[in-house]
Amino acid sequence: MKKLLLLTLSLAVIIPLVSAQKKQFITVRQDSARKEIIVTANDSPFTAFIYPDNLEKPILYPIFAANGEVITRGFPLAPRAGDPTDHPHHIGLWMNYESVNGLDFWNNSSAIPEVKKNKYGWIKTTAISETKSGRAGVIKYTADWCDIKKHVLLKEHTAFTFTATTNIRIIDRTTTFTAMEAVSFADVKDGLLGLRVAHELELPSKEERQFTDIHGSATTVKRNSEHNVTGQYLTSENKTGDDAWGTQGKWCMLYGQKGKDTIGIVIMDHPDNVGYPTYWHARGYGLFAANPLGQKVFSNGNEVLNFKLEKGNSVTFRYRILISSNKKRLPTTAINKLWEEFALVDEKVNK
Repeated sequence: MKKLLLLTLSLAVIIPLVSAQKKQFITVRQDSARKEIIVTANDSPFTAFIYPDNLEKPILYPIFAANGEVITRGFPLAPRAGDPTDHPHHIGLWMNYESVNGLDFWNNSSAIPEVKKNKYGWIKTTAISETKSGRAGVIKYTADWCDIKKHVLLKEHTAFTFTATTNIRIIDRTTTFTAMEAVSFADVKDGLLGLRVAHELELPSKEERQFTDIHGSATTVKRNSEHNVTGQYLTSENKTGDDAWGTQGKWCMLYGQKGKDTIGIVIMDHPDNVGYPTYWHARGYGLFAANPLGQKVFSNGNEVLNFKLEKGNSVTFRYRILISSNKKRLPTTAINKLWEEFALVDEKVNK
């Protein structure tokens, strides 16, 4: 009862501040032959859930702000002018991890030579269990996390909920993993929820940077000091810019100018998640990720997790991705209130 009262009071404050506009109608349309589900808000593009056999994981791609601007990088599926071509495994919005029983799900892509594929993992969508249109659109699916021989390590059950108003779009993701055998998520840098943003939303940089994955493979990211690159990070703990990387917070926002508006993307961590508040793997070159399971590198060795699941056990992760578009960025007070709303909602995945 107390929790319901708190939620009611929180919503009473939020509605006049941010969500006074009427919720738009979300249409969710499945195309089984193409293995994609198109999501629109009042008939305008919102996103698509795509799970073709030639992708190493299912993703939301592309993703649009309410003003029609695309917030995700086009490369490698549909490159746009100015798109960086590093990290071809960064596509849209995804969830996976760099080391699950030693298999690398994060870095797997078409760029990996066939002779090395046995070191990588695939996430194969096995069923679309529900799609629903309405003031809140819903997609639910199941997937197998497996190796090259299709041996299954984890069963995934995910529910997406999509809502939208005039200037705000929200994606709520609830994912439950169930271990088919004893599973270890080694404490590594690359995971868990990832988003690769449009070039304009990267942080400006005048220098080339080099990043190394778990296999020792180095990737060079070119400088991006063009006039239209305007991104900036801000966390709930008031960390900004490149200083956001490797810090903890209940939410992190990436914002910048794209088109005629300021686009803001906020990822919110749920208090029930393992590792809350998450570490932000928030890179200036356009990778915006929340990694609660890789703590050693972010804490300079002061914390180590190495999360494990015994056979038959489950763990659930909940995240909210909020996309705003307006002349000015969404105020911190509004983000905090929307996070409070999200934190009080105890969602369940219907399996």
